[in-house]
Amino acid sequence: MAGKSDVVVTGIGLATPLGCEVVSFWDQIVAGASGVRPIERFSAADLPVHIAGEVRGWEETSASRFDSKDRRRLDRYSQFALWSAHQAMLSAGIDTGTLDLDRCGVALGSAIGGIEEYEEQHVRLLESGSRRVSPFMIPKMLVNTASGLISIEYGFRGPTTCVVTACASANHSIIDALRMIRGGEADLMLAGGAEAAIVPTTISGFARMSALSMRSDNPASASRPWDRQRDGFVMAEGAAVFVLESAAHAARHGRSPRARLMGGGISSDGYHITSPREDGAGAAMAMRKAIADAGLTPDDIDYINAHGTSTPQGDLAETRAVHAVFGPSEKCPPLSSTKSQLGHLLGASGAVELAVAILALEDQRIPPTINLEEPGEGCDLDYVPHRARPHAVEHILSNSFGFGGHNASLVVGRAAGGSSVPRSA
Repeated sequence: MAGKSDVVVTGIGLATPLGCEVVSFWDQIVAGASGVRPIERFSAADLPVHIAGEVRGWEETSASRFDSKDRRRLDRYSQFALWSAHQAMLSAGIDTGTLDLDRCGVALGSAIGGIEEYEEQHVRLLESGSRRVSPFMIPKMLVNTASGLISIEYGFRGPTTCVVTACASANHSIIDALRMIRGGEADLMLAGGAEAAIVPTTISGFARMSALSMRSDNPASASRPWDRQRDGFVMAEGAAVFVLESAAHAARHGRSPRARLMGGGISSDGYHITSPREDGAGAAMAMRKAIADAGLTPDDIDYINAHGTSTPQGDLAETRAVHAVFGPSEKCPPLSSTKSQLGHLLGASGAVELAVAILALEDQRIPPTINLEEPGEGCDLDYVPHRARPHAVEHILSNSFGFGGHNASLVVGRAAGGSSVPRSA
């Protein structure tokens, strides 16, 4: 047990459709706000879907971090990642001069990476020829670029990786970081996920496979996990990055944990490239593994931050998986979906949702599922509809499931002597 409970979270940074500062982000989450709005960054008039969870005002927010030269060299998803890593390091109060950089690393996931750069350069190629394609195209679009840039930013020479497992990418990366610290390969890891895939190509592709909500006339109510009228997810963008350390390393440097990262579980459906197993067996396996890895039992889980994408099949499969792990409805902990407020950040979703879980532990409140008017058939759990709820929470399970049948669950626990959310990030 001692060897499986010694990884702590000491810093959090994020960029989301509900803001880029931790405290104000949490305030909006518990207020039930929605970050889903009409798309502003380009004209979506000719697209089948006109809404998304964009990070608004990004250029102004990040002006102190990125100049015009930086923006030419960095895809938007890398900007989100670097910003979040910087905020996480600041919030942890880390001076890199005090670190053994050979024992510090990065594990950052993304499902799609620099798709905006790819789309822009493809248009240039078609319209103006190959000589107009940017020499920055390849390093900007590679999915592993953000993790590499973070390691360069801080001079980290330890393990630096990038996991690409669709919407489970961030959780897989965080589990990798957890294992690297436990296994003695690193003392400190920056871990999380980043995504900036709101471009015409991806919107059109997801819409063509009937994955997206078509409620463009009412953006704030489009993402409605477990609701009878749910019709697909809403695309979103952003990032979250955490400073993870061994408890001994954090204590040696005088850093107080915000939470304990206690366990992670990974499984595969082995079933279909896009659809989850209807019985939720793969998702249930990931949850069981995470709980066991944390040295806990299902009875110890007080709240689940669900994958909850607002798709007809996915929401029902996750409900069945929760039943498989926890039993009948009266024995299942409450669960809710942050995607009802933010939309689906694809490969970054698990990271932002882990941030929500940590803030719920600190504030002893669990976030709501907004837009849940009438649960759909078979959706029979306590989904915390409409309003955040004061709730005693010591251990939280956070789920992410991706296309291809990739499942990854995390367990996070309250830090010893945990207190309320700090009023500065």
